[in-house]
Amino acid sequence: MPKIRPIDMTTIDQIFGMESGYVLDFSDRTFAAFFADELNIEIDDEAYHAEGSSKAKRLRYFLKQANADLAVRTLRALWEYREARRLQREADETVTNAQGRLLDIIERLAGRKPMSETMAMRPAYNWPAIAEMRQQLHALTDYPPQERGYLFEGFLKSTFDLFGMRARDPFRNRGEQIDGSFELANEVYLLEAKWLNTPVGIGDLHAFHGKIEQKAAWARGLFISYSGFSQDGLLAFGRGKRIVCMDGFDLDEAFRRQIPVSSVIEQKVRRAAETGNCFVSVRDLFLE
Repeated sequence: MPKIRPIDMTTIDQIFGMESGYVLDFSDRTFAAFFADELNIEIDDEAYHAEGSSKAKRLRYFLKQANADLAVRTLRALWEYREARRLQREADETVTNAQGRLLDIIERLAGRKPMSETMAMRPAYNWPAIAEMRQQLHALTDYPPQERGYLFEGFLKSTFDLFGMRARDPFRNRGEQIDGSFELANEVYLLEAKWLNTPVGIGDLHAFHGKIEQKAAWARGLFISYSGFSQDGLLAFGRGKRIVCMDGFDLDEAFRRQIPVSSVIEQKVRRAAETGNCFVSVRDLFLE
């Protein structure tokens, strides 16, 4: 079974603020309560004091002794607590690519290929430029609806290009409009992009899927609706389709958490293959 490595522990130390002996903002009492409530573990037990009594030293020893499943559950619970507290304080992320690096550890412990290995051949991402893209996304709300729709398509092309996905502008085939296309992991995706005041329903989902079915058998589709998708529409749309869906919150979360949009789409495709669900939110895909 995979185990926590020393290099993993260095990353965990940084993400959970353990360099000085503390763990996040836990007191001894709340640290013990967290482990008891979330993991049914008595972290104050002398068995975890083998390398010292500070919270950080107990956590390090616990993780080194835990099996892979328990280590994964612990890291996920700690991340959920960390993010909840950070959002309550409205604090900025201070650790570069914190979630992506933690996910690499979790994926390896779970016996899956870490995300960084699937991204090894991609160019380094320009995170300052990507932070600016997030501001541009927010600024689109100030434009009139029709102009905003055109600007949204251009915004998405720029986003895909930033993540090395070789995007194409909107194009028109006879009798239909395609909002663009891009390449990811040697697959071609056609794009449908909508910025409406209400969630997209079953009609638009079926219409886009119909376009995909008329293309080559290997074509896939990404439907991005800034206002999301109605639950009734997703339920009626069903499972096992050739498209995956993303909403405005997914885009904002990816930018905010420094998760490459390309990785978001890959994880959505993987979850769709595993479950048949065409829409799974970033929060559900990445730890939360």
